[in-house]
Amino acid sequence: MRILVVDDHSLVRDGITSMLEAAGYTVVGQSGDGESAVSDALRHHPDVVLMDIAMPKMSGIEALRLIREAAPDIKVVILTISEDENTLIDAIQLGASGYMLKSSSGDEFLRCLKSLEDGELALNRSTATHLIQSLMEVRSGVKDQRPTLTERECEILQLVADGYSNKVIGQRLSVSENTVKYHIKKILQKLNAQNRTEAVAYAMRLGLLDKDPA
Repeated sequence: MRILVVDDHSLVRDGITSMLEAAGYTVVGQSGDGESAVSDALRHHPDVVLMDIAMPKMSGIEALRLIREAAPDIKVVILTISEDENTLIDAIQLGASGYMLKSSSGDEFLRCLKSLEDGELALNRSTATHLIQSLMEVRSGVKDQRPTLTERECEILQLVADGYSNKVIGQRLSVSENTVKYHIKKILQKLNAQNRTEAVAYAMRLGLLDKDPA
């Protein structure tokens, strides 16, 4: 596995590089800031980028986003001293393949990389537990907040449940198809739904619709 090591402290980079090479990994380069991390990743195209978060010029989170957009096949693992839940969730949502603490032991660090090779997320045990708890709290918070739909949104969602297309819904309500699409987009956002079917099912559970879909 070819790895790019990114950290703004040269001693940290050198220490990680020595450990990786001793374990049989190939280190294709080192980067000391976020901007260099992006350019070096695209130039060397490693299998994995080990990315620090707090760096000059560009944060590791922003560099992660840019690398994933330009080369989605490159796996990026965040390296940090903190288990801040917001940063952790942001990194995973942006496509990070792992989140490892710098305080991890060498053995645990290498175990995480082995998990990555096996197609799993590179997470040490404490971070994995923290991630699960954070995601559960976020999900619970979303469920506890009953979404509020406008009268028009409820009307459109009911017609969606009845099986009508956007075009037909627009005709029935005397609005354009683009207006219907706009309302449906807002409905999906409010219900945290991925598609129309999921939105209808969720709205039915909440009692926002009058009847079952046709």
